[in-house]
Amino acid sequence: MTTYVSDDEMRAGMTTTKTYTTVILHAGPKYGTPEARPIIWEHGRRNFGLRADGDLSIVCPVADDTDVCGIGIFNRDLDATVALMEEDPGVVAGVFTYTAHPVRSFPGDSLP
Repeated sequence: MTTYVSDDEMRAGMTTTKTYTTVILHAGPKYGTPEARPIIWEHGRRNFGLRADGDLSIVCPVADDTDVCGIGIFNRDLDATVALMEEDPGVVAGVFTYTAHPVRSFPGDSLP
């Protein structure tokens, strides 16, 4: 059974939201090529650094047969996130492309 949430609780909760940016990472033209593997490794290393620096709050590699490779939620606005993504080694090398979307969410949310 789902917990009931009143309108007043919803209104109060909505005032606590903050702007983030969601990035959807797609396979680029060089994805799957022999030279892509070490570039993807460096992309992952960079993600670990972005997480440690507080820029990338959640990173989720996608494990299905679509061209979507991952989803990330950045603790930055759209322009700052795009600037970070344009320096990503996988994007620079054409292994990945991405779309970035401004979103709102609740600070402190986490994965179980």
